[in-house]
Amino acid sequence: MDMTKIRAVVAEKSVRSNILVVGDVMLDKYYSGEVTRISPEAPVPITHVTGTRETLGGAANVAHNIALLGAHVSIAGFVGDDVHCRTLLEKFTARGIDYTGLVRTNRPTTTKIRVIGGHQQMLRLDFEDASAVDGDYMKQYLSYIDGKLNESMDCVIISDYGKGSCTEFAAQHIIRAAHDHGVPVIIDPKGTQWAKYKDADYITPNLKEINEVLLEPIANEDFDVEKAARYVMRKFSIRNLILTRSEKGLSIVRGDEVAHIPTHAQEVFDVSGAGDTVIAVFGLALAGGLKPADGAYLANLAASVVVSKVGTYAVSREELLAVLDREEGVTA
Repeated sequence: MDMTKIRAVVAEKSVRSNILVVGDVMLDKYYSGEVTRISPEAPVPITHVTGTRETLGGAANVAHNIALLGAHVSIAGFVGDDVHCRTLLEKFTARGIDYTGLVRTNRPTTTKIRVIGGHQQMLRLDFEDASAVDGDYMKQYLSYIDGKLNESMDCVIISDYGKGSCTEFAAQHIIRAAHDHGVPVIIDPKGTQWAKYKDADYITPNLKEINEVLLEPIANEDFDVEKAARYVMRKFSIRNLILTRSEKGLSIVRGDEVAHIPTHAQEVFDVSGAGDTVIAVFGLALAGGLKPADGAYLANLAASVVVSKVGTYAVSREELLAVLDREEGVTA
């Protein structure tokens, strides 16, 4: 583990990186409050709302993580002409995220509204149209990505949340176009149709997601994880795989190499957005020239920060440097 180089990537090289994030753009909205009684109208709890919070979700959260780490990030995806889109644009502007790749459609902006009582999620409302995007909207989307790849991108991240942007046609077009420019592609997968990720450089499923494409689910054990990863890589022609394993950290499998990296989380409150952080930090690491194993180590450290927070959360460069300081102190 080259801690000096890892620190240099986070502290210095990140500001010179150019990363393109594409996929399912979302807004996450939280209403938090207290529950003290049941409604007389129906047997449901009444939540006295004491606070609201809006955060970037899905591909937007990946871009948010990258921006907070200091890199230049552009995002491409689909939004609607609604108040949720306007909130997204305000947040992209505030974070310096280039959102010229967003395509306005007649669909709603994908939005998840959660009601939280104490630390317990009580209700979720989804505004979305998850059907496959095609026609002129898809043409605009892919045309933007093709043009962006002419601007010397260091990495392309595809964030698939199953909301219509990551069709097989789109995913294969993006992978081929990126490879034509010598740019690596990292994919956060969704669903069982992994053939659409063929030839991806890296794919970053969690244990639940990889179990969905296996004939039989595996236990969260090193031997089973490595065997399953190699099976999936062969079956779907994926070059490398990073598997996030909840309390057991993550594993990276590439060629004949495998590394199992234990978790650093002290207390887990919420895994929401942890996958977004892993793919964002790993993409930044690749863009900065880190070895994949060192990039996976850094991504795992960042995830340990995120899961200790409630709700979708993006880790900053200062937080990640502080975690690196603690790690160096432990290993010194």
